[in-house]
Amino acid sequence: MVPPAAVPPVRLHPDEFGIDTALVRRLVADQFPGWSHLPIRPAPSGTDNLTYRLGTDLAVRLPRTPSAAFRLRKELTWLPRLAPHLPLSVPVPLGEGEPAPGYPLPWAVVRWIPGESAASHIATDQEAMARDLAAFVAALRRIPAAGGPPPGEHNSGRGVPLAERDRATRDAIAGLAGLIDTDAATDAWSAALSVPPWEGAITWIHGDLHSSNLVLRDGRLAAVVDFGCLGVGDPACDLMVAWTYLGPGTRPLFRDLVGADDASWERGRGWALSVGLIALPYYRGRDAVMEAMATKAITAVLDDHRAGTTGAD
Repeated sequence: MVPPAAVPPVRLHPDEFGIDTALVRRLVADQFPGWSHLPIRPAPSGTDNLTYRLGTDLAVRLPRTPSAAFRLRKELTWLPRLAPHLPLSVPVPLGEGEPAPGYPLPWAVVRWIPGESAASHIATDQEAMARDLAAFVAALRRIPAAGGPPPGEHNSGRGVPLAERDRATRDAIAGLAGLIDTDAATDAWSAALSVPPWEGAITWIHGDLHSSNLVLRDGRLAAVVDFGCLGVGDPACDLMVAWTYLGPGTRPLFRDLVGADDASWERGRGWALSVGLIALPYYRGRDAVMEAMATKAITAVLDDHRAGTTGAD
C-alpha cells in the first residue's frame, strides 16, 4: 500500500468533500492529540474513502461523500468482530473520529497495513493467491451471519438476487455500445440470470473483491481492505474475484476450494460482469485503477462465456 510517490487525491464524485492534509491534521489534533505530533501525508485511496498516512504505523480514513459515511460506520461496527475469524489482516479501527466544523462526517484512525496493492503488483505465485483468496472467502462465510446488515444502498446492493440488478446492468450495456461487444455481454448476462437464485443460508460477503482491495507482501496475499460493501447475502457475490483478479489458469482451483456449484459459479460470473459494466462508464477517464478493474472483469467474463467454460477441472 506504499506507492512510489504519494500524490494528492483527486475528486471522483460530484458531491465529494474538499479534504486535504491541513484538514486531516486539524481533525487529528482536535480529537486525538496524542497522535498530533505524527507526520501526515496522502496515501493510496479507495473510491469511498480518502486515506492519509499518520506516522509510520497508522492511517486516517475519511469518507469522500455523505453516502460513504454509513459504510464507514458499518466497518467500525463489524470489522472488530469479524477480524479475529479471518486468516488475513483487515483494517480494524483504533479510533473513531466525530464530525467537526469543516467536515461533517465520521472518520477513523486504523492501523496501517504495509504492502503493495495487487492492482499495481503481481503476486509471485498465482496458485497460492487463489488458495489464499479461497481461504479468506471460506472463513468469512463461516462467521455466523445473524444480525449482519442485509444488502441495500449501504453496500450498493451487493448480495441481492442478480435479477434486481437487471435494469442497471442492461442500461450499462447499452451505454457501452462501441466500447465493448454488447451482444456478447447481453448473452453472458442472460446466462447468469437463467440459473436458479440462491436459496441457501445467507453468509457474510466482502462484496467488492478486486485487485485494488487486495494487499500483497513479499508476493503473497497479506490483507483485504475496504469493507464498504460488507453485508450478508448471496455468497456468490464474492466469487466475482475469479474474474476481477484471477486468471483462467487458477479459477478452477479457486472454485474447487470454495466449493461453488454450477449455479453459484454462474451467478458469481454474473456479479463480476455486472459490477464491471456499471463501474466502467462511471470511472472511465476518472480513475485508471477502477477503469482497469472493470475492463478486466468484462473481458474475462466474456472470454470465459465465449469459451463455454464453467471453471471446473
